[in-house]
Amino acid sequence: MTDVPHRPIIAGIAAALLLLAAAGTMTTRSGAIAPAPRVDAGPIVRVPTPAVDPAEAAAPQTAVFAGGCFWGVQGVFQHVKGVSSAVSGYSGGRQGDAQYESVGSGTTGHAEAVKVSYDPKVVSYGTLLRIYFAVVADPTTLNRQGPDQGTQYRTAIFPTTPQQAQTASAYIAQLGATKLWKAPIVTKVERYRGFFAAEKYHQDFLTRKPDYPYIVYNDLPKVEALRVAFPNYFRKAPVTVYPVS
Repeated sequence: MTDVPHRPIIAGIAAALLLLAAAGTMTTRSGAIAPAPRVDAGPIVRVPTPAVDPAEAAAPQTAVFAGGCFWGVQGVFQHVKGVSSAVSGYSGGRQGDAQYESVGSGTTGHAEAVKVSYDPKVVSYGTLLRIYFAVVADPTTLNRQGPDQGTQYRTAIFPTTPQQAQTASAYIAQLGATKLWKAPIVTKVERYRGFFAAEKYHQDFLTRKPDYPYIVYNDLPKVEALRVAFPNYFRKAPVTVYPVS
């Protein structure tokens, strides 16, 4: 595998992609051409504070979120104050199927997911849910996020405790009643079957490759949206899995 597993890009191809983006197009992770989204702060949905957000046990706690390509999900949560780590990986299926090539088939039950370790004294689970629904994922697209399609790109919440399950279910119901989105919410609270870290070349991808076209046009806007919408929880320097030079 190369260090850029989805679309190995030589300098000339990268330049061509940037020209396409300037013309209003972009590449998906599979290489297809799609309309380019905004390059400033991405869409921000002003979601309410969860009505149910009980205090959790002593730190640290872990939460698992699936919201499309894990590069961007990890990149956002790495910039959240109170988060001590955010690891890209797979959740929803069996350990034996938790490899990128297998998950990419869309037949394993896994979703690309991120395990977030956090201090609930600094950032609550409910606040992580707010960030997830406000800037990380579109909860109305079934088995799709942005240009990426397949069950592995579904939006899903994998609670690691019964309390998290209650909080997430209550918040989805609360958001559904607000009618903030024109389409219904399809994000599911799924049973936690374990989390399996992704290959090393996927970790810290946004931080290591901020100029990669997919990151520029899909994920950096989410980080900027986090800064704009949640300034009290934004930290400039991300917490990474590995040292990043």
